[in-house]
Amino acid sequence: MNLVQTHLLIPLLLFIFHLLLTLCSSYPTPLNCTDTTRLCTSFLGFKPNSNQTLSVLQSMFDVLPEDITVEGSDRGYVFIRKNCSCASTIHKYLTNTTFTVRENGGSVYDMVINAYGGLAFLSNSNREARVGGVVSLRLFCGCSSGLWNYFLSYVMSDGDSVQSLASRFGVSMDSIETVNGISNPDNVSVGALYYIPLNSVPGEPYPIENDVAPSPPPEPPVDNIAVNQVNHKAHVPYRWIFGGLGVGLALIIIVVLIFVSLRSSTHFTEALGGHGKDSDDKSSQKFHILRNTSFCCASGRYICCKSGDWKQSNGESSDCQINIPKVIGTDVFDVEKPVVFTYEEMLSSTDGFSDSNLLGNGTYGSVYYGLLRDQEVAIKRMTATKTKEFLAEMKVLCKVHHTNLVELIGYAASEDELFLIYEYAQKGSFRSHLHDPQNKGHTPLSWIMRVQIVLDAARGLEYIHEHTKPHYVHRDIKTSNILLDGGFRSKISDFGLAKLVGKTSDGEESATRVVGTFGYLAPEYLRDGLATKKSDVYAFGVVLFEIISGKEAITRTEGVMMKNPERRSLASIMLAALRNSPDSTSMTSLKDHIDPNLMDLYPHDCVFKVAMLAKQCVDDDTILRPDMKQVVISLSQILLSSVEWEATLAGNSQVFSGLVQGR
Repeated sequence: MNLVQTHLLIPLLLFIFHLLLTLCSSYPTPLNCTDTTRLCTSFLGFKPNSNQTLSVLQSMFDVLPEDITVEGSDRGYVFIRKNCSCASTIHKYLTNTTFTVRENGGSVYDMVINAYGGLAFLSNSNREARVGGVVSLRLFCGCSSGLWNYFLSYVMSDGDSVQSLASRFGVSMDSIETVNGISNPDNVSVGALYYIPLNSVPGEPYPIENDVAPSPPPEPPVDNIAVNQVNHKAHVPYRWIFGGLGVGLALIIIVVLIFVSLRSSTHFTEALGGHGKDSDDKSSQKFHILRNTSFCCASGRYICCKSGDWKQSNGESSDCQINIPKVIGTDVFDVEKPVVFTYEEMLSSTDGFSDSNLLGNGTYGSVYYGLLRDQEVAIKRMTATKTKEFLAEMKVLCKVHHTNLVELIGYAASEDELFLIYEYAQKGSFRSHLHDPQNKGHTPLSWIMRVQIVLDAARGLEYIHEHTKPHYVHRDIKTSNILLDGGFRSKISDFGLAKLVGKTSDGEESATRVVGTFGYLAPEYLRDGLATKKSDVYAFGVVLFEIISGKEAITRTEGVMMKNPERRSLASIMLAALRNSPDSTSMTSLKDHIDPNLMDLYPHDCVFKVAMLAKQCVDDDTILRPDMKQVVISLSQILLSSVEWEATLAGNSQVFSGLVQGR
């Protein structure tokens, strides 16, 4: 290459780098974080279109009705309350949600960005959209360092300015400029993401004609979810950022290739060849969590994979029977049934089931962390003698899908072992965060986080009781079977003991063999062996007592269990305390049993209401126990009151962190 060519090439490269730097520096980046245990309440500003009703917003953002407020003006914005946490892999503040694909055509990336605008962060953007697919994605959020109570993630629209936003949300221009690193308030970009610091909950309660009533997971309308023109613009910055980087990189590559070609055409030819990769490689295939799954029965060593009712297979040869140990991976983007993994994948994903990957031991097997096809999963490992429990869990989780129930991804088997693969709950079990959390490396949960977690669990339990056909009873509700995702939203797990609820002339009935965990078992279940939905309600009442006291369902005194079985239960201890605590202003006896990890940071009236709800749940008379629908309504109201209490404690970072700090 001669001197003239070199002089032409260098300015071109400098121009491209300058273009990329200008493009990327025009928009704020997600907020950085270092403390991966940090959790806080945050808000997302969103402008829905006319088709995006309350139920659609609930589905889009994976929230409850009380998490949505509306702006008291004609701007048409809603504010979504989300738990925000520090993503451990990239050290950015993000919150989780799921997006359901409603129609074929285009990429998942385009559909998600069109729906959420600049609020969404999504990788794997070239994946093709398929109807019924559920995409896990993250939304940008933020946690305050203590100067403010909340951060609102807001996408700048036409007519917005730092001054107008400051006036609109009642904050200073300096605070917005400080949080976002804005040096020139006149130089803000439409469609860019900014963070608005707040000291109070934005908006007003969403107008609902009737009381909040639990329901099955809300189904968005058939029409493709889309935002209005303003929010459509909101996705432009991130498209431009990634697109600009791609174009710039391509230009650099082209320039370099031209440079190389001027020196050697042979080198240029070699640079283009020999780098292909088989796109059909099943071992590298990823999967996503299925929400609409069809799967029939399993019996012995075979599983019959077709849509329809469960039927027993006698092992005769047929087209639908699959020998579990010999099956290979299934493309979950093309079919709607659990993925069949190989035993070799189980070994490789868990490092040979190493102790370092052991998450815990359950009633019927051990659970391991696994990295399976580039995604985190939880793998339950059980012996082949546990076929009954294996099939029971498959039967329930292949039919039942809810955001507050753990999702089954697939299964595998060897000659003497069975495996169930679930979505991975990043924060582990509720039990580990509730009982002696500091010794387990956790920060104690705040009062509001505890109420949110049990409300989520109540909604999942209410779903299997009321909204599935047939109905189910879980039979093993306890804090160790309530799992927490990265945003501390809970999911009920371990359906190995779940049973159908049948109807007879005498009413509701279920299984007669007593199983479960002592301390959570209803008295009529212990006496008669009859498991009903009210048996689950009793166990849930014990969980409610646990969030108040921080104690186990079975208590110990000086390391030795009490001799009287009745006095060993947490339920009996809390009921005795309530007898001497007539109301929230006279609850001295109850206060003696409130978890000291709460550090007196709780609303007394709300704690008392939860205690009274727990008392109703563990009533000896099953008729007097509420059903889970009533429990959800009560907890929803208690959570709303707790959030209002939180708003009165402006500036108390111990409360607003979502976790109780300082211990």
